[in-house]
Amino acid sequence: MPRTEIARRGAASRTWLSAAAVALLVAGADQLTKHLVRNSIVPGEEHRFLPGIELVNTRNRGVAFGILPGSDVAVTILIAVALLALLVYVARHLDTPWIWLPTGMLVGGALGNVVDRLRAGSVTDFVKLPLGWPPFNLADAAITLGILSLVIVIDRARPRDGHAADSGGESSP
Repeated sequence: MPRTEIARRGAASRTWLSAAAVALLVAGADQLTKHLVRNSIVPGEEHRFLPGIELVNTRNRGVAFGILPGSDVAVTILIAVALLALLVYVARHLDTPWIWLPTGMLVGGALGNVVDRLRAGSVTDFVKLPLGWPPFNLADAAITLGILSLVIVIDRARPRDGHAADSGGESSP
């Protein structure tokens, strides 16, 4: 096997292992914080954490930030399709720098919330921001940051045509 192929496979393995490590870290931290909240905050109580941030103990049957509440089948299908699409994309772009980080964040966040759904039929949310923002948890935050960082990673990896970008995509005379 040529050295370049061995190096490519090694890099691909490191990408998957790094993504798995981040996913396990996110899912573990998410489950730990949810456990602490369930065992220390009575549902309905609010505890001031930082200025403008309160800790609560609520349940969410939807996806991140309460979207699609009460639709277990739709939520499960949505999560499965999104994760499958992500993993297919990553498998096709293993050489993209930093692709492992958003992948791990997204998979870890999804796993953290899926564990709650399987265990209790709902997800524990506990971070409450002002202005009526719905409560969320570390998994939701990891998913949100994972999506944002995935967009950045993909955008930075995209080939740039400086001439076309400078002229608005039109040819100059």
